[in-house]
Amino acid sequence: MANYLDFEKNIKQLDESIAAAKIKGDTHAVEILGKNLEKEISKTYKNLNEFQRLSLARHPDRPYALDYIRALLTDSYELHGDRAYRDDPAIVCYVGYIAEQKVMVIGEQKGRGTKNKLKRNFGMPHPEGYRKALRFAKMAEKFSLPVVFLIDTPGAYPGIGAEERGQSEAIARNLFALSDIATPTIAIVIGEGGSGGALAIGVVDRLAMLTNSVFSVISPEGCAAILWNDPLKNEIATKAMKITADDLMELNLIDDVIKEPINGAHRDKDGAAKAIGAYVLNTLDELYNLPKDELLKNRMNKILKIGAFKEN
Repeated sequence: MANYLDFEKNIKQLDESIAAAKIKGDTHAVEILGKNLEKEISKTYKNLNEFQRLSLARHPDRPYALDYIRALLTDSYELHGDRAYRDDPAIVCYVGYIAEQKVMVIGEQKGRGTKNKLKRNFGMPHPEGYRKALRFAKMAEKFSLPVVFLIDTPGAYPGIGAEERGQSEAIARNLFALSDIATPTIAIVIGEGGSGGALAIGVVDRLAMLTNSVFSVISPEGCAAILWNDPLKNEIATKAMKITADDLMELNLIDDVIKEPINGAHRDKDGAAKAIGAYVLNTLDELYNLPKDELLKNRMNKILKIGAFKEN
């Protein structure tokens, strides 16, 4: 059953009316209601505020990393483990083909349903997850394969066991190693980009975000709790933090915004997957034209520009 957010109430009503008309066999009503639905979708999604985009980024029906991997990859094979501790299910790694291009895809997977969410730890990787991601990124470098990272996490797991096994070191190691990996790299924020949990697989040649995704140093709830001692002020915090794709593009913190279908990735998963696939192929065509030394130089310059400012 579809899930609807508060601002999607009119869309829900039209969806239900269309379903009822189909049951009755009233094709004329279905046609009229369908046109009304298109207009309502266009009106609703063209005027979203920051908090509504955050809600869409967390939408329970939004495609996760495995949804995109299954939609995009052919002849794919899943790779497991960090060869040090265990296989972290919050990080998924696949090698396969997008069209004719062989790629390594590494993503953060949240999981659906209580059992699977627990298995995937709600998309919050342990340190072995980041070591697993780095292991297969280095494997891709060895075989001259480009790497595509799919970012979607509330953040790195902050539990005692994760800290005991070196969570901060694992994230720092990835930041260091991925900055110097000699193969084209792309990262796409497909839902939530949560702080270091996202950055650990976000040091790349091209960093893009889907239209209704977010990228932040802390959750709006956490920000509101710190600034106002009230997590319920998360809507105010969301606007103040500038965490949407458009905000971050304006601040030059990301390279591209991938346009989702007008009705959101959760309502048109195939359309969102095609948009990601097209972006990856077009970007790789550009990156493969660069000599490796220039690729690495450009990546390092890109990293060093973050946070730089000039005084007037």
